[in-house]
Amino acid sequence: MSLINQVDQDIKQAMLAKQADRLRGLRAIKSALLLARTEKGAAEELTEEAEIKVLQKLIKQRKESADIYKAQNREDLYGIEMEEMRVIEPYLPAQMSHQEIETYLKELIGRVGASSVKDMGKVMGAANKELAGKADGRTISEVVKQLLG
Repeated sequence: MSLINQVDQDIKQAMLAKQADRLRGLRAIKSALLLARTEKGAAEELTEEAEIKVLQKLIKQRKESADIYKAQNREDLYGIEMEEMRVIEPYLPAQMSHQEIETYLKELIGRVGASSVKDMGKVMGAANKELAGKADGRTISEVVKQLLG
C-alpha cells in the first residue's frame, strides 16, 4: 500500500476516534505529499525516496519551529509541534543509532580512500546517498568531521 493510501486510512481512523491531534499531523503529511506530487517536473506517483524526503522535511520543520517556540516560552505551540512530530515519525524508516552511523562511516571512509577533512565532500556525497532516510544529514556531517579531523 502506498504511503498516501496508508495516510488516508489513518485519517479515517483518527476521525472516527475523534483524535484531533493525530488528525492534524496526518493532514499535514497528506498535504505535503499532494503538494510534492503536483510540483512542476514531478512524476505522477512519488517514489519511496521522494516520500521519505517529504517526511524528513516535515520533521525538520517541526523541530525548528519547536526550538523557536521553546526559546520564546510558548509551551502551547511547542506542544503542538511535538505532537505533530510524534505523528509523522512512525511513517519514516527506522533511524540508525549514532554508533551504527559511526561504524558505517568508518567503513565508507576506507572504501572511498579519504584521509583528511579535504576529502569530506567525497564521503558526504556517498554517505548521504546511501543513508538517505536512515540518518540525519547533520549527524552524518558531525561524525565525518570527527573521524577525518
